[in-house]
Amino acid sequence: MSTLVEKIKSIEDEMARTQKNKATSAHLGMLKAKLAKFKRELITPKSSSGGAGEGFDVAKTGDARIGFVGFPSVGKSTLLSNLAGVYSEVAAYEFTTLTTVPGVIRYKGAKIQLLDLPGIIEGAKDGKGRGRQVIAVARTCKLIFIVLDVLKPLGDKAIIEHELEGFGIRLNKTPPNITFRKKEKGGINLTQVVPQSELDLTAVKTILSEYRISNADIILKEDATCDDLIDVIEGNRVYVPCVYVLNKIDQISIQELDIIYKIPHCVPISAHHKWNFDDLLELMWEYLNLTRIYTKPKGQLPDFNAPVVLKESNRSLEAFCNNLHKGILKDLKYALVWGSSVKYQPQRVGKEHVLADEDIVQIIKKH
Repeated sequence: MSTLVEKIKSIEDEMARTQKNKATSAHLGMLKAKLAKFKRELITPKSSSGGAGEGFDVAKTGDARIGFVGFPSVGKSTLLSNLAGVYSEVAAYEFTTLTTVPGVIRYKGAKIQLLDLPGIIEGAKDGKGRGRQVIAVARTCKLIFIVLDVLKPLGDKAIIEHELEGFGIRLNKTPPNITFRKKEKGGINLTQVVPQSELDLTAVKTILSEYRISNADIILKEDATCDDLIDVIEGNRVYVPCVYVLNKIDQISIQELDIIYKIPHCVPISAHHKWNFDDLLELMWEYLNLTRIYTKPKGQLPDFNAPVVLKESNRSLEAFCNNLHKGILKDLKYALVWGSSVKYQPQRVGKEHVLADEDIVQIIKKH
């Protein structure tokens, strides 16, 4: 273990020493690729010995999963217990929560699972503390709440982001617009759709040689960096939206609060006094981007209490039917839809139709 960590440390030191300019960009790209490979080995160790650790494999329930990440004693457990009514052991000393504590809230008809993850410490990505398991659970979340102490937010924020980035979690980013395709022969073909400020053929070849790839087609559709290309080659990155929850606002002035409100992706709250929870839940809903669909049995009023919740990636009628029951689709004749996704109220649609939030659907079966 120490050898891997030492290798990573020596590469990071060399990267810090190397000046950034056009002449060194290929060398820096090679170092970044080596770093990514070592980090991947660190996350997924070759030996399968040792259990996953008690309390970390939490069953997924509800329509979405949110992970609370933060340093020890910033108020994650207090926030969770006040939001969901779940008791996660709370005390005024560090490292109170040692395992993952799940809680569930219902918001706008959707069931959302909240996970209070143990406190992340600096060096978690190198295997310190329970950090590796904590971040492995964080990878499965649809949204991450980074809980920060409002009195020392920026330093903590930078450290946590660095730890999560080291584990291949990209916060509030979209996947890079790069097409990467391996092939049997023909060397490396690089197509640049837009002018590149960092990557050229030499840099790309250096990075690919580190992965022992000598035949590939690469199309850069945006001004990409070495890190973007490495992310695409690694292919194990997760892109997760993130909200920074600044806790303990009862300890600052109104003027400071006004400044905090202008920071993007931030919500100031007080978990202890339950201040500003409605803002937090509203932003959570916006970032989760879920679609609620109400069912309407024939000749009856729609059921507004238990919506079917669809993920933003697949909002078709087919996904809605499969969510209800796998056998519905083969009996489907058509569906009647009321709502913003159709022109007429109601309108007949087929299984390819894309539904919108709060549509009402009535399924007509074949006789």
